[in-house]
Order: sequence, then structure tokens, then C-alpha cells
Amino acid sequence: MKVAAVKSPAGLGNLVIEPRPDPRAGAGEVLVRVHASSLNYHDYAVVMGGIVTANDRIPMSDGAGEVVAVGPGVNEYKEGDRVLSLFFPNWASGGPCRERMGGVPGDHADGFAAELVAAPASAFTRPPEGWSHAEAATLPCAALTAWRALMVEARIKPGDVVLTQGTGGVSIFALQFAKAAGATVIATSSSDAKLKRLKALGADHLINYREVVYWGQAAAALTGGRGVDAVVEVGGAGTLGQSLQALLIGWHISLIGVLTGWAGEVPTALAMSKNVTIKGVTVGSRQDQQDMIKALEATGIRPVIDSRFPLDQIAEAFAHQASGKHFGKICLEF
Repeated sequence: MKVAAVKSPAGLGNLVIEPRPDPRAGAGEVLVRVHASSLNYHDYAVVMGGIVTANDRIPMSDGAGEVVAVGPGVNEYKEGDRVLSLFFPNWASGGPCRERMGGVPGDHADGFAAELVAAPASAFTRPPEGWSHAEAATLPCAALTAWRALMVEARIKPGDVVLTQGTGGVSIFALQFAKAAGATVIATSSSDAKLKRLKALGADHLINYREVVYWGQAAAALTGGRGVDAVVEVGGAGTLGQSLQALLIGWHISLIGVLTGWAGEVPTALAMSKNVTIKGVTVGSRQDQQDMIKALEATGIRPVIDSRFPLDQIAEAFAHQASGKHFGKICLEF
């Protein structure tokens, strides 16, 4: 089979396409022919060395494909079934803990930048009915993070106001989930062209954060000064202060990204005085993914795919991601 592997030192120039022996399905495992994957910031950190992994690691946490063989003891799937990977294959249900958050494909173990993958049957779910492999491959990291942030942790309801940041995969899924739940969405971006596209997806209010420096206060003003009920925080330290300014007293920030840096100053007095909950959110469980898939089928939400690349052009796909020009998900198809 053909794979992409991260050589040492990490970097796009050392992301190499090479042959590997075909794996086989062992006891309790399925052998999956991978048809698609999608790029996440986590994957970019792996291939660039920001997350240190074993040499020759096969990257990519997300994968969608077809079962081509089943090992002894597998009853959930059969040959020909379409399957979708899990970001945390050991997290079946319940809350997060160290044991459940191990085994991440493309990081702790080889991932889905490979034509064939053998893994435990419990490391997959079914994809949404009628979805292409590429559409399904957008879900395990980005969509599930947005789902858990809003529906599991913040527990938004009709009439709530949600603030989203930017136009990456998580933020666009958050916009779609929030609108489907009956919430009002305030969306931010540095691009007027991208804001126009967010409007077409249902965003109720738009803020260009390059033009509006104190965009947190502007977001609060859009609620009549009340404040927003939930923030999907993808920036991290560089944006958290404005998110706190936007937030209603006593409500919820889902901290899911560090795009502005790994560490920085936090306005702790403001966080304390507002009695806020700042909850770190790292994807979710198998049960969360199954619940999300049912919701996707019920609402008719479909992912926004920016572009598609073959496996041979995985480095070009990551370069496109790094440019920041994309809107929605970047996919690999092979």
C-alpha cells in the first residue's frame, strides 16, 4: 500500500510518499480501505513537528472508507460497510480522562494517510447516510469538537446567542449546529469576503475583527448589552480577553484552539467577576459522535469543503491550510 510518512526532522519537505506492507485485520479488528481524510490543525502540528511523534509516523487523525476484511470476533461490521474513524478510539462514552484520550491516530499511533488501515472495530462508527467519503471525513475532529462544545458542554438552546471565530472547520460546524438548534450566531473574521459567505450559511451578525479592535464589546452590544451565551474560542490567549468581554455573566466559553499561541496573559479578574465557565474541549467520545451523526441526518446539515487533494499532494494540502486562504475543510481523497 501507499502511505504518507513524517520523516525527521519534521516539516512539509520531509512528508514523504512511500510503500508499506499491507496490514491485516487481527482479532477484533477491521481492515479499512481509506477513501478520504481531512486536515486539522492537530495534523498540521504533527507534520511540522509542533507535536512530537515517532519517526516515520503516518499522520492524519480523520479517515473514512470501506471495510474490506473483518478479523475474528467482529460482529458490528461486515465487508463492504462504510465506516468513519474516531479521534479518540479508546473513549467510548462518559467524560474525558487520560486512559480514554490515548491512541490518537496520526499522533499516538499511525493514522489515515494510508490506503489501508487495520484497527479495532470499536475505533469506528458508521458515517451519515448518503454522505460521500470526503464529506464523512470532515467529521471526527472538527465537527465533533464543535458538537461537544455547544451541545454537550454549553448545552445551548433556542434563543441563545453564540459567538464563533473565523472560518475554519470547527467554527463553520459550530455556526451550522447553533443555527440548527435555534440560536442566534455572531461570527467574526478578518475577511469581508469570508464574512459574506458566513452570512450565506446563516450567521445573523458579522464582525470584521481587523476593523473592529474591541470586537468583544461589539458582540455584546449586538445583544443589547446582555452578552452572548456561548463562545467557541479557537484563538486562545490572543482572543480570550475579547471573548470574556462578549460573554454574559455566568455563561460558557469552550476553549478549543490555540491559534494565537500556546500561552499568554489571561484577564483573570474579568473572568472571576463574570463568574464564567471556561471549559477546555478536545473532540469527544464515540457516543458523542454517534449522537452527532443522528443530528446531522435529522437536520440535513452538510459540511463545507474548501478543496480536495490526492494523497500524493498531501504537502500541498498542508501548505494551502497554512496560507489561511481556505474556507471550511480541506480533504484528501485516495
